[in-house]
Amino acid sequence: MYLSNRFSASVLARTRKITEFSSFLATCGTITMLLGGIWDSISHELRIPDTFWTIQHVTIYTGASMVACSAIASILVLNHCKHKTMRRGIIMILLGAIFQLGGGYADYNFHEVYGIDGLVTPSHMTIETGLLLSTVGSFITLSRSQNNILRKMIPVSMLSILLSASWIGFNLSLLVGSVVLCVPVFQLFYSGCAVM
Repeated sequence: MYLSNRFSASVLARTRKITEFSSFLATCGTITMLLGGIWDSISHELRIPDTFWTIQHVTIYTGASMVACSAIASILVLNHCKHKTMRRGIIMILLGAIFQLGGGYADYNFHEVYGIDGLVTPSHMTIETGLLLSTVGSFITLSRSQNNILRKMIPVSMLSILLSASWIGFNLSLLVGSVVLCVPVFQLFYSGCAVM
């Protein structure tokens, strides 16, 4: 019991620092995922064989792991956070991590069963939704941060929101007009135009 009380008191004393660390980690994780996604798209253009364990996917899931670590840190302080806006940001990071890990597991199974996968699959859309949620959550917590160094990351967080929202928008446009829209982008996303 004594050890539990000491740990709780230690976490309470560092709530703001843990929240700031969590938002920093979530921002870095989402940027890593976006860069890995761009790299994966380039590998499609170069016609590199696509499996789940390519270095591009490892990069994407390294970013997802960073967001998951951010969510774990957020869980420690969620009940102790008094600022409602920061609490919402923490919850969004947590939900984003859950979506990304669930979508990653589904993507792994998809690759195991079918090998190559399309750009618009339920697993990819789940991962991308989690990406958007976690990046918006990290932006919210960073915008409420009192640390001037971390506040300089706000433009990076805003860029990751823009890129992840654009990514989802592009995929949804493929879903709606798959045949017409896939013709101009077929060379880049030759496997991705197999809309599932």
